[in-house]
Amino acid sequence: MGQKIRFYTDEHVAKAVIRALRQRGVDVLTVQEAGMSGASDREHLELARRQGRVVFTQDDDFLRLHAAGADNAGIVYAPQQASIGDIVYGLMLVYQVLDAGDMVGQVEYL
Repeated sequence: MGQKIRFYTDEHVAKAVIRALRQRGVDVLTVQEAGMSGASDREHLELARRQGRVVFTQDDDFLRLHAAGADNAGIVYAPQQASIGDIVYGLMLVYQVLDAGDMVGQVEYL
């Protein structure tokens, strides 16, 4: 198996999701920790790509960027109404089944 997925979480991801992932040993970087608050979605996608991180978001603007051909290390998208439990479960499934190389240029929907 290749390199484990490392996540970059969009600005509005619940702290409970981040905490749950970290408790399970997942490498997570938040927008705030990266000093990227207020940056454009394209800038977030670029930072994550440079660092080899998969973006987790509930913002469909990232899906539009992907559809327009923006390079990325992968995107995991969950709809706004998804529960914290469902998000954590879905992200852990992605983390356990796929590796970083599998995610490059791909979108997974939770």
